[in-house]
Amino acid sequence: MEFYLFDTPLGQMGLGEEEEAVTRLYLPGVPTPRLMSRPTPLLEEGRRQLLDYLAGNREYFELPLSPKGTPFQKKVWNALRAIPYGQTRSYRDIALAVDCPRGFRAVGMANNRNPIPILIPCHRVVGADGSLTGYAGGLELKRALLTLEGASPR
Repeated sequence: MEFYLFDTPLGQMGLGEEEEAVTRLYLPGVPTPRLMSRPTPLLEEGRRQLLDYLAGNREYFELPLSPKGTPFQKKVWNALRAIPYGQTRSYRDIALAVDCPRGFRAVGMANNRNPIPILIPCHRVVGADGSLTGYAGGLELKRALLTLEGASPR
């Protein structure tokens, strides 16, 4: 795996690449691998797009992504990628989207295991009443991302 650690307005983040696709995004405060930081062309482009997004100049990412997970997790992560910028969905909405109507807890676990947060926008998933729920980077980061996108977090 190639790894690139860089500064953002929200803190230090890291991107991981395998086989010419982004496989990980490490949020601020999340432990990173003990690898030498090395900017490949793909990871540099990922950094550029992420910084554009955080500056409010990008609504979607154009990067090859290859998250590692189970078939169900990948199905959920694809559903997350379909949530438009500035909008939110509930766990139930995602469960319905992946044809698992009573699987909102399983959706929550898949959401929690998303290895490429922000690029796969798990921050756009909220509680049924619109309230903020868990996020790997913490609720303040989730609130900041939703506010950046113009969503109305509770």
